[in-house]
Amino acid sequence: MPFQLNTWKQKIVGFAGALGAPGLFLISFLDSSVLTFPVINDLLLIELSIEHPARMPLYALMAATGSVLGCVLLYFIARKGGEAFFHKKAGHRAAAIRHWVEENGFVGMLIAALLPPPTPFKFFVFAAGVFEVPLWSYTSAITLARIIRYFGIGYLAVRYGNDALPYLKNHKLEATVVIVIFILLSYGVSRVILRHKPEQSA
Repeated sequence: MPFQLNTWKQKIVGFAGALGAPGLFLISFLDSSVLTFPVINDLLLIELSIEHPARMPLYALMAATGSVLGCVLLYFIARKGGEAFFHKKAGHRAAAIRHWVEENGFVGMLIAALLPPPTPFKFFVFAAGVFEVPLWSYTSAITLARIIRYFGIGYLAVRYGNDALPYLKNHKLEATVVIVIFILLSYGVSRVILRHKPEQSA
């Protein structure tokens, strides 16, 4: 794989690759929580889907599930008292990230989760925990974003083989249009949900 990793990370990737679907779950969980494996889960999903096209939905589901659970773990770690850590690591971006997650809720997390690198997505995850974005809203947004991402990548892997990632790079406009449509639909659903907030007791 064309990314430089520490030796121990390479061992984890090698171990995960040999496991197939459970390994993809493991890499996605670790990447979304306590470690970083840049684009490795995407590449592993593509590799496995090309080798076993019929299993692509399983691979995509395992990647999405692992990523969502990893994000939930990081959310609870942040909620236990990570505000000082968040401000230290996010630096000058801390105030903007806090405002984004507090003001935009579900849609804010969905957009952040869909944006490609180098977007500092883990900072948004950490901010969601620190500033107590509702867990259901947070998890729903991450789940939708990961389903779009991994099933989309899996589909392209089956259809285009090793050209899947170059295809994404060369068709950014089409990919952006699809993402915007999903965001608008999700925003409409979130407005319906928020319209029925329970009244606060006096």
